[in-house]
Amino acid sequence: MVTCRQPVEQPLFSVRKVNAGNRRTRKAKLDRPVLYRFRQFNIIEFCMHKPDDTAFSQEFLLADESATLALGAALATALAPGLVIELEGDLGAGKTTLTRGILRGLGFAGRVKSPTYTLVEPYTISNLYLYHFDLYRFNDPEEWEDAGFREHFNPDSVCLIEWADKAAGLLPQPDWRITLVPEGTGRRARLDVFSEQGKACATRVSLHSPMN
Repeated sequence: MVTCRQPVEQPLFSVRKVNAGNRRTRKAKLDRPVLYRFRQFNIIEFCMHKPDDTAFSQEFLLADESATLALGAALATALAPGLVIELEGDLGAGKTTLTRGILRGLGFAGRVKSPTYTLVEPYTISNLYLYHFDLYRFNDPEEWEDAGFREHFNPDSVCLIEWADKAAGLLPQPDWRITLVPEGTGRRARLDVFSEQGKACATRVSLHSPMN
């Protein structure tokens, strides 16, 4: 990243990276945000790492739908076969929009549908198999077993799951959980990481393309 040393035209965003540790140190870092100017992403990023622990979180403030699509495209660059990703958020929070951004980032140019009624939409992009699940219509977690989806969770596929709580206790542990919450005219996205593979992939996410 390139720090802006002089005023620049809009858009102007603050990026605050916060490492776990001494509270006074964290507050000092938050009190002195660094300003950056980005080529295309209308995104503010907050990072919260836990040293000596697999888990860490990143938060993103997304100003509009295009920023949500851009975040999805950025996440796509870090995906690897075997990832299990839960997408959390109320109806209309942007889960399908984020999925569309991920698929566009992978090079898929076709229609991206919400799997509310089909329960799963499969995609094959090059050698990657991606399954987009929506379990909203499940009334009982045991419906997961009856649906026969377990075989889709394998080392060759990436699984995106909306409403994973509808199959609580039966799904594999996620590598990532992405939570979307409306905020103003945009939304806030939080990426929580729970595994070594998830952490390795998350550290490859490249959001920013600073301008000189």
